[in-house]
Amino acid sequence: MRWCLTGAGLLSVALAVLGIFLPLLPTVPLLLLAAACFARSSEHLHRRLLHHRRLGPLIGPYLEGAGIPRKAKAAAIILIWTTITASALFVVPLFWVKVLIVGIAAAVTIYLVRLPTPGPAHSVVPPR
Repeated sequence: MRWCLTGAGLLSVALAVLGIFLPLLPTVPLLLLAAACFARSSEHLHRRLLHHRRLGPLIGPYLEGAGIPRKAKAAAIILIWTTITASALFVVPLFWVKVLIVGIAAAVTIYLVRLPTPGPAHSVVPPR
């Protein structure tokens, strides 16, 4: 199981790095998944991810319980509703599935809005 979690973590980090450049790949959720996988499989990789100069600051405040920055919340909510609306209108043919994905989007939006917003001490921009 340890090898599977390590592999899943490494794959998540690779996809997260791609997500920095590709707008539809979610960077932060993939990094959070990688951190969770590494926490259960490799203390070394977990520590390395959290202390990475570019990737660590993206997930550090959330893992410390400080929440996510206001800009990240806004970007996530806009992306969620843009993709859900497009999917519901143009991709998903079944009405009940449309209702389900809109309900999921609403639940995720409520979750994001209720998360705390970190103060200036928790900057998303990595230190130079």
